[in-house]
Amino acid sequence: MWKTQSLHPAAYDILQNKSTQRPFTGEYDECHQAGTYLCRQCGLALFRSQAKFHSGCGWPSFEQAIAEHITHQADPDGQRTEILCARCQGHLGHVFHGEGFTTKNTRHCVNSLSLDFVADLMIEDTEEAIYAAGCFWGVEYYFKKLPGVLKTEVGYTAGYSHYPTYEAICRGDTGHFEVLRIIYDPKKIDYPTLTRYFFEIHDPTQTNGQGPDLGQQYLSRIFYFNQTQRQISQQLIKELIEKGYPIATQILPVQIFWPAETYHQNYYEKTGKQPYCHRYVKKFD
Repeated sequence: MWKTQSLHPAAYDILQNKSTQRPFTGEYDECHQAGTYLCRQCGLALFRSQAKFHSGCGWPSFEQAIAEHITHQADPDGQRTEILCARCQGHLGHVFHGEGFTTKNTRHCVNSLSLDFVADLMIEDTEEAIYAAGCFWGVEYYFKKLPGVLKTEVGYTAGYSHYPTYEAICRGDTGHFEVLRIIYDPKKIDYPTLTRYFFEIHDPTQTNGQGPDLGQQYLSRIFYFNQTQRQISQQLIKELIEKGYPIATQILPVQIFWPAETYHQNYYEKTGKQPYCHRYVKKFD
């Protein structure tokens, strides 16, 4: 599943147009957690944390990639070797040899914006979902509980402006929705299960927001990456309507996902508080 349509401009420019992120600006340059680095564009596992080392170059550096998940091609400058995701051909960076940093004598120099990181050392492939269900703090709180969910990230989508801020969105004039981006292991959980859960942790019949949070940014929406996700979502809405729920949720194609400010990520985990407008209510048999 290619996720090109959800990439914000800086990530798109790297993965599609082969640009380079400025050194020492990427979030994974100093990441020391155990886990796996994925292709941001298609979700394929590319590097394990055991292969990561500090090179001082300002970009994440890996002495080896996961076998057959990276391809190489000569750079147009005739001097360097470009590395790309073997599946989607997204540009990652370059590989260098003979520098003496490690015993393998190889450095895969990678742009952070071309990667996602998940705290799983065995994952081989992932898929993604994006939902809007009111305040993204509560939505994230519940989805983090599901086995198979590898990463959650709150953010904004479907608005009129680039690089939106929380303050601008709260004014209600940008057209954005508060959303949750979910990376999951399809061997442990599937899209129908995720989407049923989405409907059960909020009120999909509310037409003006979610709970006491009113406004467009809090409306119920599903953003689909492909026709399979769209059809599954339509079928689940049909089932709920047949059960008597007047569903207000709309299904829309994925648009650019803008990550929210750092202080919004894992908000309830950081603060120790509890969601105030979300709760689990079983709706499916």
